[in-house]
Amino acid sequence: MADGLIPRRMPSQIAVPDSVNPCLAGVHGLLCHLEFLASPAFRLGVAFSGGADSTALLHALAFCIPGRLVAIHVHHGLQPLADAFVSHCEEQCASLNVPLHVAYVNGKAARGESPEEAARKARYAALSQAARELSISDIALAQHADDQVETLLLALTRGAGLPGLAAMPERFERHGVMFYRPLLSVASQAIRRWLLLQKISFVQDPSNADEALTRNRIRKQILPVLEKSFPGFRSQFARSARHAAQGKRLLETLAASDLAQAGSPPKIKLLQQLSLDRQANALRYWLKEAHSISPTDAQLQELIKQVHACSTRGHRIRIKIGTGQVRREDEVLVFGHEANC
Repeated sequence: MADGLIPRRMPSQIAVPDSVNPCLAGVHGLLCHLEFLASPAFRLGVAFSGGADSTALLHALAFCIPGRLVAIHVHHGLQPLADAFVSHCEEQCASLNVPLHVAYVNGKAARGESPEEAARKARYAALSQAARELSISDIALAQHADDQVETLLLALTRGAGLPGLAAMPERFERHGVMFYRPLLSVASQAIRRWLLLQKISFVQDPSNADEALTRNRIRKQILPVLEKSFPGFRSQFARSARHAAQGKRLLETLAASDLAQAGSPPKIKLLQQLSLDRQANALRYWLKEAHSISPTDAQLQELIKQVHACSTRGHRIRIKIGTGQVRREDEVLVFGHEANC
């Protein structure tokens, strides 16, 4: 077996017949949601890394909608095995008669970006661009229940608010493309057990073994303890994430209403009429929705402080956030990337 192709035996915890792909239930739910699937021209995209999770999802979708599926592989160019992963994906797709589109991107981080965030942004931009080139409007992703738990635990370690605690949504829009996560109720071990029993190979990203990365430490050290002490933790964590998502939607509705009054970009005097909590909520929403930037808590608090203190025409506001800056321009706040500031 080639390096990077590592089907491994996992402990059995999920009460699903071994012969049944555990992804099928989620896939059926997705296809029911996509009611326009009845259109003969409809095709669904699937993000296919070649890893265990996307491999099982690919097989489930190829079984359910043969001839109407396109796999998209993103080559980040960040590790020596990347070309071998492409070859593996080509073989898998050929065996299922699924066309494969390979998108090559530069996943290197810019100044002020984490490597994980840079790779994530590059991946979604590449998937969206591929969808446009292929005339596809919907893409399925293979994040599963364990990924959801890891995301929630990471958010807790970072002191996240409701947006972070809401973890990963089942569906969302980005760059004009709808993305779906049909496997959020499926445990990782069930996926790997099925692949092993079916003798289906998959690639293993070497970085997943690096416990210097927080997500990997959660996966290897914390999830086994949770499994032993709280066997139903996946569904319980998912329920908490859904509650947080509901609260997040309410805050977003309030922020949109406040920004409708304050404007976008927001007028400083109108922001000052809001309570400090509503200012924070509105500014966080504005930066996220209009500029795809999430300020740290310290940055947001400093911005609110300066907005509160802005009482003269000559008061200067300039705060670094992410790869850009929020600054005062006449009577409004504007955001610009540093090269343009």
